[in-house]
Amino acid sequence: MTVTPSVSAGVPRAAPAPHPVLAEAVRSGFVEGRHRGSLVVLAADGGVELALGEPAVPVLPRSANKPMQAAAVLRAGVDLSGKRLALAAASHSGEPFHVDLVRTMLAEHGLAPGDLRTPPSLPLDQAEAERYLAAGRPRDRVAMNCSGKHAAMLAACRVNGWPLESYADPSHPLQLLTRDVVEEAAGEPVAAVGTDGCGAPLMAISLAGLARAFRSYVLAPEGSVERRVADAMRAHPEYVAGTHRHDTWLMRAVPGALSKVGAEAVQAVALPDGRALALKIDDGGARALGPVLARLLERLGVDDPVVARIADSPLLGGGEPVGGVRAVF
Repeated sequence: MTVTPSVSAGVPRAAPAPHPVLAEAVRSGFVEGRHRGSLVVLAADGGVELALGEPAVPVLPRSANKPMQAAAVLRAGVDLSGKRLALAAASHSGEPFHVDLVRTMLAEHGLAPGDLRTPPSLPLDQAEAERYLAAGRPRDRVAMNCSGKHAAMLAACRVNGWPLESYADPSHPLQLLTRDVVEEAAGEPVAAVGTDGCGAPLMAISLAGLARAFRSYVLAPEGSVERRVADAMRAHPEYVAGTHRHDTWLMRAVPGALSKVGAEAVQAVALPDGRALALKIDDGGARALGPVLARLLERLGVDDPVVARIADSPLLGGGEPVGGVRAVF
């Protein structure tokens, strides 16, 4: 089959320039793979300190949008705080304390696991997933990593008398409110609306907009909706991610840091002085995310052993490390 290039007024459209290589996979001293992507770093005053690739082009931030989704739930009138609010912004690992609190949150609002529109899943944490399977437990909507967010969305519907069944529809009142919150935080319009892996609407913004959003949350006035979300996430990072996840490690180790990963290798971080970053690995390669994030943290002057822990992305041969993924910018 012959593929004809798209044309505009009879002129062939040039292919976009490739994004720069951000990381290399090195096995036994041999570079066997490269990961391209885009990133942006904002200075404390909000100006762009570093930009690689195309950080002004919209991406799908996936779960990195969750702080804004949690803020929308608060604006809708749901009284959440502490661990519950952190879980509303979470991509949790499905550890017992995650699953138990999701069930509690549902019950507190007269809801049941069957009201969730999350797909039945195993826990995100591999050890927990193996325990599920060994115990003969089925895939569960509550075990899905976005169930805390969905429980909070259902609570917003209950509080406002909005339809429960259609809460994940982009035209639902809650999702229209969420769009407004995302646009306000990012300082730009939502470029597109898709469907995330959990079934909820997914709103596209640029990496620059994502970094601005995280920056605005750490700098928001104390007691504001945005600051409440940031404070809950930073106070209870294990509920945002899990015991074995880098968002948890970073927020525990670096006072005031706000961190949230998204699927397909998206990451956003803000430091309490307003410096912020956002990145996207083009091919979704999660193995490159840690090394690239660690390099950016180093550039921001984060001096803590957690940076080396985040950077560690080994390649194995015969069950033993024979190389790793390294940042190259």
